[in-house]
Amino acid sequence: MKKAIWLSYDLGVQGDYESLYQWLDSRGAIECGDSLAFFELEPDGTPIPDQIKRELEGTIKADSKARIYVVWRQDKSVKGKFIFGQRKAPPWSGYAPKPSIEESEPA
Repeated sequence: MKKAIWLSYDLGVQGDYESLYQWLDSRGAIECGDSLAFFELEPDGTPIPDQIKRELEGTIKADSKARIYVVWRQDKSVKGKFIFGQRKAPPWSGYAPKPSIEESEPA
C-alpha cells in the first residue's frame, strides 16, 4: 500500500537540485510551495526515511549543508525526520516577547 510523503529540501546555493528534481519527477511528485514536494511511495519493508535516504544517496550529491526533511503518516500519527542535515535556528527566533522575570537581591 502506497504511503503519502512530503519532502522538504534545502540543498544550499551550490546544491544538486537537477538530480533531486529528476528523482522527484520520476516519482510523479507535485509541488507544494517553495522547496516542498508531495509524492506517494511503495514501502519496501524498511523504515520510510531509510528507504528514501538510500534512494537519494545514489542519486544526488549532498554536501554538509544539504538538508532534507521527510514527513509521512505511520499508523494513525504523522512522523517527520531529517534524512540529510539537521534542524537549525529558525528565522523567527527572538521575535516573540519574553516574559519578564522578577529580580531580587539575596537577603
